[in-house]
Amino acid sequence: MSGNHDEALARAFDGQAPDFERAPVQSDLAALERLVQAADFPKGARLLDAGCGPGLVGAAFLRAGFRVVGVDLSPEMIERARARCAFAGEAAQFLLGNIHDTDVEALAPFDGAYSRYVLHHVLDPRAFLKRQVELVRSGGIVVLSDHLTDPDPDLARWHRELETARDATHTRNLTGGEIVDLFAEVGLVDIRLVEEDFHLDFDEWFDRGTPRKPKAEVREELLRGLNVRGFRARALDDGSIHVDCVRAIVRGRKP
Repeated sequence: MSGNHDEALARAFDGQAPDFERAPVQSDLAALERLVQAADFPKGARLLDAGCGPGLVGAAFLRAGFRVVGVDLSPEMIERARARCAFAGEAAQFLLGNIHDTDVEALAPFDGAYSRYVLHHVLDPRAFLKRQVELVRSGGIVVLSDHLTDPDPDLARWHRELETARDATHTRNLTGGEIVDLFAEVGLVDIRLVEEDFHLDFDEWFDRGTPRKPKAEVREELLRGLNVRGFRARALDDGSIHVDCVRAIVRGRKP
């Protein structure tokens, strides 16, 4: 089952790559800098980028003086990451595959690992995080950033239905508490969570997805106006729709 899901992810992100790397939520330099600061990896650390995409996050860590090994299922994303991060020379390495591959294990242990906007695409969030813990050294840092959902199960279910209608590769968003619990379950300590708001433009968000339902249908459902924490729609005077979201940056240390 995971093999089919991985293949679908690779195909989807091969197609999304040009729009993905231009998306404001992905390319926001100030947000990337905040992620680097919140991660607080040791100076010069060698880091695993789990689901590196087109190298936007990797480039931010490379410019901050870190070494990065990025892994992604999408060949197109890997090509773009290699091109984007060529400035870093041997400090940057990008591998096609997933973090369970032996090629990645051969490069372990890492000083730290991170992922951004990957968790809501994986079938087994605990296994995804646990594998990163396995690949970092004792004392290493694991950082995860993802956008959140509402703690009310009914509202979270509605949010999930909208997300999967817009993108067939979506699994589900977690709450901040669920992510912290995952960090504890896989043995991480000194866990810290910070939240920040961000905004999506509905048209930009929808148009770079892999939709299961027509855009007009998703738009109509979104405008029902349910008060979902992490996914609240606002209709603007110009006819556009903004979605107010919340993302978390969660950090933990391997004992």
